[in-house]
Amino acid sequence: MARNIEIKAKIERTEALVSIIASLADTGPFDLPHHDTFFNCPLGKLKLRAFSANAGELIYYQRPELKGPKLSIYQISPTNTPDSLRNTLASAYGILGTVRKRRTLYLLGNTRFHLDHVDTLGDFLELEVVLSENQTATSGESFAHELMAKLGILPSQLIPTSYLELLRKS
Repeated sequence: MARNIEIKAKIERTEALVSIIASLADTGPFDLPHHDTFFNCPLGKLKLRAFSANAGELIYYQRPELKGPKLSIYQISPTNTPDSLRNTLASAYGILGTVRKRRTLYLLGNTRFHLDHVDTLGDFLELEVVLSENQTATSGESFAHELMAKLGILPSQLIPTSYLELLRKS
């Protein structure tokens, strides 16, 4: 399975970080609406991310609920029938919840900057340092800390859980 090092941070406004991220990034911005449906899953999390009626991804992942940079392992399977797949998975596993967000994506080499506006929750930054097969989690964590410093992200802003968990607590 693929691996990355992730952080999620609550921010005041996505616009406040755009110029800094744009100056660091190789490519972007890409605007991506997301409708994520989470399913009951005994190990990790299983979600269907719909971009449109004919484009989506089924994503399975495992990651600890820690505030700092954390290792996530994941698998992604593209689909061109997200509505049909959602119905099948809902029948088989049951829906745990949904998250709607507007994501602005920037890329810096193997790192993804996500500026997310999550319906009812507000604005967030996610960093994903995608690890190569031979790359250690420690090197990815170091790079994530370096980027957090450049972006002015404080440890107090870090969020340990998924958007779904935040929505369920609100």
